[in-house]
Amino acid sequence: MSEPLLLQPSVPYPPSELDVNDNDGMELLSASWNQDYGCFAAGTSRGFRIYNCDPFKEIFRRDLKSGGFGIVEMLFRCNILALVGGGSNPQYPPNKVMIWDDHQSRCIGEFSFRSDVRAVKLRREHIVVALEHKIYVYDFTDLKLLHQIETFSNPRGLCCLSHHSNTSVLACLGLQRGQVRIDHFGLKMSKLIDAHDSSLACFTLTMDGLLLATASTKGTLVRIFNTMDGTRLQEVRRGVDRAEIYSIALSPNVQWLAVSSDKGTVHIFSLRVRVVGEESSNHYSTAQSPTVHQNFSNNLLSPNTGGNPGSSLSFMKGMLPKYFSSEWSFAQFFVPENNRFVAAFGSQNSVMIVGMDGSFYRCTFDPLNGGEMSQQEYIRFLKIDNRPKSGTT
Repeated sequence: MSEPLLLQPSVPYPPSELDVNDNDGMELLSASWNQDYGCFAAGTSRGFRIYNCDPFKEIFRRDLKSGGFGIVEMLFRCNILALVGGGSNPQYPPNKVMIWDDHQSRCIGEFSFRSDVRAVKLRREHIVVALEHKIYVYDFTDLKLLHQIETFSNPRGLCCLSHHSNTSVLACLGLQRGQVRIDHFGLKMSKLIDAHDSSLACFTLTMDGLLLATASTKGTLVRIFNTMDGTRLQEVRRGVDRAEIYSIALSPNVQWLAVSSDKGTVHIFSLRVRVVGEESSNHYSTAQSPTVHQNFSNNLLSPNTGGNPGSSLSFMKGMLPKYFSSEWSFAQFFVPENNRFVAAFGSQNSVMIVGMDGSFYRCTFDPLNGGEMSQQEYIRFLKIDNRPKSGTT
């Protein structure tokens, strides 16, 4: 495979298609961050678009007269994209993954499966494809299959990768309800974590893969685990009512956790865990990675004083139900209920939020006092068709 290049604006693809400037009737089918959260990709019923987050601007688009994309996965900011068809008129069958090189304006790889693709994740050396009951891991250079992993039923396509060049970690469902499987490929080590009693709704890894944050379909608690030994390090409470968790994000400095749900609130929690020597963790050399990763985990994750408010009855922990000793969110931002939003951390205590209604928010929180976050920016990046389809009411 040729060396990846920076993704640049270019003529619409395929060249035979006409550019579609009118957004009327367009549906937003997916929205996903790139690996460093500096961009996000929007899959629509007429193509896809790439947006830069800071400053916010559209940097790239492929608009078609017809043909939808349910999955658009970026590889940082390079010319390689993973595409899966979606919507009522998919550009490609939903059981195929197309590896698109926009510099060459052609597909350079194709994977076909017997069932629909639920998710695709990329890192520089791996392509990971999630089906409902299986995970496939491929080598990015020659597209050869490296691993097949059986999983519990996974209609959400839950899986994630670490993105440091020296740590290669995959998180996916295990074979039991509420279980996460962690594969440290560099160390040739796997770990099973029984994260929740209920089915999993969402999880994410830190950039180096040393921390895992999980939420179940109950949506009340988020738990933080050490991926090396599976120990639970912290538990925070989003609320007491059931909620559908849309996204979990961990800040690059591992100080904050963001959670979005269908309740119309994005919650920020303070993390009480730290990786000893974390500031140097961003500068590992690839040659050192197995040793450094292992040594690093021996010092792993010392408690840090957190700012999450707790119950006034927390002094009676052990005598009252767990609810009364819960850690609640440190800061909050309110968005429309029952619309899907995904959150990620930006720079300088900021949070970026992308909505499936075509909205983008940037807000900031006070790292000392918390409370309601301040909205800094709101952009409607896509005009979405919310009109009832023909024959519906």
